[in-house]
Parts: sequence; structure tokens; C-alpha cells
Amino acid sequence: MQSTLLQLLILGGIVVFLVLRLRSVLGTREGFERTDETQATAPEPSSRKGFEVIEGGPDHDITDHVPEGSDSALALAEMKRMEPSFSATEFLSGARGAYEMILMGFERGEIEELKPFLADDVYETFVEVVASRKAQGLTIEAQFVGVRDLALNEATFDAATNTAEITVRHVGELTSVVKDATGEVIEGSPTAVKRQKDIWTYARVMGSSDPNWQLVATDE
Repeated sequence: MQSTLLQLLILGGIVVFLVLRLRSVLGTREGFERTDETQATAPEPSSRKGFEVIEGGPDHDITDHVPEGSDSALALAEMKRMEPSFSATEFLSGARGAYEMILMGFERGEIEELKPFLADDVYETFVEVVASRKAQGLTIEAQFVGVRDLALNEATFDAATNTAEITVRHVGELTSVVKDATGEVIEGSPTAVKRQKDIWTYARVMGSSDPNWQLVATDE
């Protein structure tokens, strides 16, 4: 009898020991723990709430250069409608290079190669000025430093002819020296950088096979 009681006490002690051991290893489960199914269907973080992709918003290729809804903005939009590959930003990049090419060609009297990029009346004016210089025995030595500023001033579009015109304000920096027939400097300096401001208007028929814009008007 005593032997049986002793065995029961020993077994009971072993059971209590195992229970305590399991609790120390596994811990206790309290509160609500999400199952895999709950985790899979949980809502996304609140930071995503209300997020929408807005289509048909402003065209930043236009509004980066002219006010939204302005006449110039509407004209640029018509240019894009006629020629979807047109980009105002890319146009201004091209105008930057054209400004240097045309300005330096004019300063140096090398205008023949500029003819495809000039309207007929502008080209004739350039020819007259260069001829007048030559008749006076004057030569110009110029070096282009760079474009300090460039901005789109105005854009217009003629729907009847599909002709687009874009007016650009250029601020360039260059050195320029005017010499007489004897080579004596009569104006300018080879080291002094001067700033030159020009307002040029370029035109092109949108949708045409000719990709070149022409300089149609110059102003200061």
C-alpha cells in the first residue's frame, strides 16, 4: 500500500515538472493573435488611404514654361495635337544650340550655311549687314562663352496654316572685337565678356516633313 502511494506521488511530481517545463518553453497565449488567413486579408496601412492617380492633369512640358491656361499654353497644346512628338522642353534645348550657331555665324560673317535656318527676309538683312561691314573694311573676332539665360516668352498657333511661332528670350555671353582694315581694334575687347540679350521668334509648319525651325524675327 505504501509502495503504491509512493509511486503515485512520484508520478504526480513528474507531471507537475513537465507542465512547468512546457510553460517555460512555449509561454502562454493571451489576447488575439492573427492567423495566416487574418494576416492575408488585413487592410493596407492608412498611409495608402485616399491615394489616387489623377489622369488628365496639367502637361508639365507646357506649364514648366508658360502659365497654365494662357494663350501660349493653348498654342503649345495645339502644336502637340498636330505633332505629338513635339516637346517644348526639347525645342528650347534646340533653340539654345541654334542661338549660338546663328549668332556666331552672323558675328563672323559666315552666313551662307545658316540660310536653311533663316526666313528669307532675315537672311537678306544679315547679308546686307555683313556686306556693309566688308565695304567698310571691318572684321569681327568673336568667341561664344555660353547662354546665361533662356526662356519661352510667347507661343502662337495659326490653325488655318498649322504654322507655329515661338518667341524665345536669349541672354548670351561672348567676347567680341571689331577691327578696321589695318587690324586695329576700334571696339570691344578680346578678354572682356559682354552680355547680349536677344528676343528671337522661330516658326515652323507643324506636321510638315521639314524638321527645321526658322528664325523669322529678331529683337532686343
